[in-house]
Amino acid sequence: MADVEGASPEQLVSGSEIARLAGVTRAAVSNWRRRHEDFPAPRGGGVNSPLFAFTEVQAWLDRQHKGQDVSDEVRLWQAVRAAYGEETVAGVADIARRLAQAETTPDLPADAVRLSEELVRSGSAASVVEGLATRITDSVGRSGSDHVTSERILRALRHFAGTLPADTTVLDPACGIGTLLLTVGPRHGLKRFGQEREPHSARLAQLRADLGGQADVSVTEGDSLCADQWPQVRADLVVCDPPVGVTDWGREALLLDSRWEFGTPPKAEGELAWLQHAYAHTAPGGRVLMVMPASVAYRKAGRRIRAELVRRGVLTQIVALPGGVAASHALPVHVWQLTRPLSTGDVATTVRLVDLTANHPDGPLDPAPHQVVDAPLVDLLDDAVDLTPGRHILASHRDYRAEYESLRARLEQQLAQLAALLPALAEGTGPGTLDASTVSVAELARAGLVDYGDAEPASVSDQLDTDYLRGFLHSTANARRSTSASGTYRFDARSGRVPKMEIEAQRRYGRAFIAIQEFEERVREAADLGRQAVELARDGLGNGALMPSTDKEA
Repeated sequence: MADVEGASPEQLVSGSEIARLAGVTRAAVSNWRRRHEDFPAPRGGGVNSPLFAFTEVQAWLDRQHKGQDVSDEVRLWQAVRAAYGEETVAGVADIARRLAQAETTPDLPADAVRLSEELVRSGSAASVVEGLATRITDSVGRSGSDHVTSERILRALRHFAGTLPADTTVLDPACGIGTLLLTVGPRHGLKRFGQEREPHSARLAQLRADLGGQADVSVTEGDSLCADQWPQVRADLVVCDPPVGVTDWGREALLLDSRWEFGTPPKAEGELAWLQHAYAHTAPGGRVLMVMPASVAYRKAGRRIRAELVRRGVLTQIVALPGGVAASHALPVHVWQLTRPLSTGDVATTVRLVDLTANHPDGPLDPAPHQVVDAPLVDLLDDAVDLTPGRHILASHRDYRAEYESLRARLEQQLAQLAALLPALAEGTGPGTLDASTVSVAELARAGLVDYGDAEPASVSDQLDTDYLRGFLHSTANARRSTSASGTYRFDARSGRVPKMEIEAQRRYGRAFIAIQEFEERVREAADLGRQAVELARDGLGNGALMPSTDKEA
């Protein structure tokens, strides 16, 4: 594998990028990881999308003599990475500009110019730039690539967008390098508008459209929230994978903005600002498909806006995607769909909630029956307005009656056994009489009768019963010894004292202590079962899944 000048140990590559660099399939890279114990360990990313140190991978490929026959496309990518470092988007944009307009670009190294021209002669300018853009997407998750939407999220958004008729207007207000904007729906016949805050990304998105012959595409630079460049556009479909976790999104200057139809977003809820911006650009009958962090569905700060979206019937679907679809982290993300009504009475009466979190990131996107519920609006408008799909799907598919009866039967069984577990105890010799002749655990240890290797001391001699020892260690007298003057309790086995008695007497005490301990554990289990039964009964009676039985059924 050819060396890459300027590559640093901090540069990370994905499995897809390793495959492209080595000229093999992604499956081959997966096989290498399984079969070769010396394959570099992941340095970042998630379980489903690990990232590897570039230099470690390069050294491994060299040792294994893999990827030696490097293609010109790979050499071009390596040249861009070497010259631009983490600013690869700027490098690819410079190549696209040169190929589109035959302009000289000072920052482009001579070998990148030569390689790109050679690739054009065997293909086309569009294919060269698209190949490089695909590599940018494959390398998402590294520093500097956060504005690039992962291929898995792109796949999900295209799926939920469905078939789009000709003359459909599409808007992406945070379009990045343009992949989603340019590939949702049929390639030609749509009117597409995009805006992107990062200048190099906006430039590359427009150049990709120009080189690909997509004439009816307009991409402009700027912050869509603070400087909307398409105020008059009303789109049939707005798609967006917005910036996440940004608190400095311009709230103070936008407090009275007319876009906040469902409420002014709190500072920490920038995602709800993007959602309302997208809805403001939606034509009657049009839709919004927005990628959202899972936390937007339940965070307290956004409760009022969520409630208003539900109450007015414009929120029509939330899909919880599997963890790992976002390459930069392993957390699940949601796709929210809003639909602008054609008329006042044309509003949704339910919200479709889909939970695909148990699926593989590359698995099917059409849900199984147990993964979807059409939730009535009134069921969502509680104090929390928690719109997490899994929460409502679990409740809708829950057999309250069977679960309640099972809990009740288990509780009855536990209660019936409790009385039998509590040991019968006879009258003793009197309080304090056992304190007269005791021995410390430390003395027993020095005599070789006790081992401290377990969580609690244990007997290692036939002269001492472990259950007897531990039972007395937890007695009231020893608890007082472990309590400081300030009331702080800290168990100290060594300072504990136990009465002196023969081994048979010890065993009788030990059996009594074990019975008391088991009784105590069963009481806790019964209390937990009781709590579960109470919560289930209240929930079921409150939502209609259960009702009071008649006297005959009781």
